[in-house]
Amino acid sequence: MLSEMAYTRRGEGEPLVLLHGIGHRREAFGPVMDELSRHYDVIAADLPGLGESPALPKGVGYSVDNVVAAIAENFEKWGVDRPHVAGNSLGGLLSIALAQHGHARSATGLSPAGFFRPWSLLQAALVLVPLKLGSYLPDRALEVMSRTTLGRFVTGWALYERPGRYAPDRVYGDALAMKRARGFWQYFLRCLPLGFTAPKAFRSAAKVPITIAWGDKDKVLHRSQARTAARRMTGVEFVVLHDCGHVPMGDSPEQVVAAIRATTARALTP
Repeated sequence: MLSEMAYTRRGEGEPLVLLHGIGHRREAFGPVMDELSRHYDVIAADLPGLGESPALPKGVGYSVDNVVAAIAENFEKWGVDRPHVAGNSLGGLLSIALAQHGHARSATGLSPAGFFRPWSLLQAALVLVPLKLGSYLPDRALEVMSRTTLGRFVTGWALYERPGRYAPDRVYGDALAMKRARGFWQYFLRCLPLGFTAPKAFRSAAKVPITIAWGDKDKVLHRSQARTAARRMTGVEFVVLHDCGHVPMGDSPEQVVAAIRATTARALTP
């Protein structure tokens, strides 16, 4: 197996796999897990090289195809066949790629990466790189920052429209996840070519129901990239997540759940 991914599984029903963004962890979906697990067999997973999941084997690059293959191997291990998938940022990119490669029955991309232009890559880098470098502070300093309102704002303003909603322990855990994210730079460098050449899966008609939902207050990937997505792909639904930042699950769990449920419903309708 390319990478045995760490995961949390809850609920019953149609399988739904949740994939987080670069430098994050599966706990990013905590705000929506209770509601989603009322309707689905939910598997929130750490991507290879992030969270608690081991890195890809030495010599295996973090290309979209390789990571998609690793995730598909885990589907088989978890006993799910073509689950619904939903992902945020990097996880959104991979969710759409999984659907286009025939590994998913529907995909919901929440501010998905992959529809870059050179200027938007620069915008993302100006936000993400300082967050990564700041995570190298001593653990004690990160913990102290997480326990102050100002510290939570500094670490979360770029990702969330409402960073104050997150508890100190959650903010500290996210900072440690960013710090220990062994695959961060590999994923980051793999994203650079996407500003000039999109993956083949992102230049075609949707093969299964796909929804792209973008927070209107996203400071990492501006929602104008949805227009790029509309030009590249046909058959995709677009949704605006109102008053939401780049990681919308905590800003508005209700809108995120509604987007996912609407997408899966389209897959179940003949």
